[in-house]
Amino acid sequence: MKLVGNTTLTLKKFESIVFHHEQIEIDPAALERVNNSYYFLQKFANDKVIYGINTGFGPMAQYKIEDSDLKNLQYNLIRSHCSGSGEALPHHFVRGILLARLNTLLLAKSGVHHSWVLLFRDLINHDICPVIFQHGGVGASGDLVQLAHVALCLIGEGDVTYKGETKPAQEVFAQVGLKPVQIHLREGLAVMNGTSAMSGIGLINIIQAYQLNEWMQAASCMINEVVESYEDHFSAPLNEAKLHKGQRHIAANMRTILSDSLLIKKRADHLYQKTEVKVFKEKVQEYYSIRCVPQILGPIHDTILYAEGILIDEINSVNDNPIIDLETEDVYHGGNFHGDYVALEMDKLRIAMTKSTMLCERQINFLMNHKINEKLPPFVNLGTLGLNFGLQGVQFTATSTTAECQTLATPMYIHSIPNNNDNQDVVSMGTNSALLTNKVIENSFEVLAIEFWTIVQAIDYLNFASSLSSTTKQYYEAVRKIAPKFKDDQIKYPTLKLLKIFFKNYIRT
Repeated sequence: MKLVGNTTLTLKKFESIVFHHEQIEIDPAALERVNNSYYFLQKFANDKVIYGINTGFGPMAQYKIEDSDLKNLQYNLIRSHCSGSGEALPHHFVRGILLARLNTLLLAKSGVHHSWVLLFRDLINHDICPVIFQHGGVGASGDLVQLAHVALCLIGEGDVTYKGETKPAQEVFAQVGLKPVQIHLREGLAVMNGTSAMSGIGLINIIQAYQLNEWMQAASCMINEVVESYEDHFSAPLNEAKLHKGQRHIAANMRTILSDSLLIKKRADHLYQKTEVKVFKEKVQEYYSIRCVPQILGPIHDTILYAEGILIDEINSVNDNPIIDLETEDVYHGGNFHGDYVALEMDKLRIAMTKSTMLCERQINFLMNHKINEKLPPFVNLGTLGLNFGLQGVQFTATSTTAECQTLATPMYIHSIPNNNDNQDVVSMGTNSALLTNKVIENSFEVLAIEFWTIVQAIDYLNFASSLSSTTKQYYEAVRKIAPKFKDDQIKYPTLKLLKIFFKNYIRT
């Protein structure tokens, strides 16, 4: 059982709840603060004009709402903004969104009735997910459209997914013994007005990006073994001559992974001695895709790490409008719902993951092209050259998928389009950015699967399995269980699918 509302929601805690379905309970002190905020706002708003309680929304905020219509105002807001389109978001995305929104409401600056946060808890614990669609949010006045679908579920309307099926929320609530909540004050706006969709998806992207980065380090180590590279390009003296933490981190990991490899060469044993040779058969230095791994994956590691900090700050922030402050006993209007922080980090992460996919593709090309590796058959073909094709087909997939990533890497952060009668004249497009980033990450896992398949074929051709490091041998054996050695041509897509699932679901250390 994980307690929420008592401390900062960390990435590790977020991952355990979203992916590993840890049950949650709300900290009693946090629930008390939520109640205090609600009762303060109820009294404070009695004789004042406060946006979203007794006014219209957006450009219609100038219209005063009659007391008899205040609850209908909230219901109208929820229903009118359930206008998403496109594919429904994956189940784990929605769990991330629910947790992100619950966490910010527990900061007790939104003035919601406690019944709403309790139902958020119950949805997460019962694994009931509102159907939320990809398209609709511009990420400025919060993720209004996506979060409207969350609010719709909370009032017992719309559809949800439960135990793999999509059903009406009211039907599932009755099945598990839950009751929809009632509007008390401003709960519709409080649920909808925030960055919880983009930040929930964004944190999932970060978790998967860490996973990818670790696998790409492993693949890079294994290709170093395949080419029997020199050890100095990931050595401590060379990499610590630069001050970048990410580069040092990657190089140190490579040294650890390859510490007991029998294939990595020491330069002093081969080239640091007098010789009469005029033309060296072996390369003095490897290609950049092999030699510059710390310099390429290092900034990607730093980008993921920095994005984690920003997204954790966001998910533990109040991103509502207006903000209720019990200390000053006042209500503040502003723009904490604006998603620029998340949008920019998702753009940077998407560019970083695209670059790592490009590195992966270049390493695949090195192994496939016998003219440049000078030690493997074309396309790592273990069959009869000409009659069989080896891994020729999957290289097309790796190349086209990488090209798609390069196109998707265009930033959304700078694609602001004014809307809402120009009330929202500068927007973040943060949810779009987070979703595009996830598409790049999905693509990256596909290219990674192709690379590992290529690497293990190369290892078998060279008969290097017994000389691998103890760590890379484990990776080799795990991949070989899914993708056995082959000589005769076979269809590839079922194996690629299984490899992708393996790399995505492998437990991160």
